[in-house]
Amino acid sequence: MSDHSERDVHREVTELQGKSATAARLFDIRRIIGGLFVVYGIIVTIAGITASDADIDKAEGVNINLWTGLGMLALGLFFLAWLWLRPAAPPVPDESSAEGPTKV
Repeated sequence: MSDHSERDVHREVTELQGKSATAARLFDIRRIIGGLFVVYGIIVTIAGITASDADIDKAEGVNINLWTGLGMLALGLFFLAWLWLRPAAPPVPDESSAEGPTKV
C-alpha cells in the first residue's frame, strides 16, 4: 500500500510541475506587455491616420498620434519577437520534491 501511495504522490507532483511550466509560459510578462502595446499601438495609429488638420496644427505640424502609434507597435512587436525567439524556460524541479515524501 505504501508503494501505491508513493507512486500517486510522484504522479501528482509531475502533473503539478507540468501545469506550473505551462502557466509560466502563458503569463510571461513579455506576452502581456507586447500584446498591450500592439493593441494600443493599432488604436493610436488609426487615430493618427484619421487626424484632422486642426489636430495636427495643435501639435505644431507633427502628427503625434501617428508617430506614437507606430512607436508603440514597434515596441510591442519587439516584445513578442523576443518572446518567440527566447521562450521562457520551464522551472527546474527541486531536488526535495523529486525524491518524494521522506519516511520517518
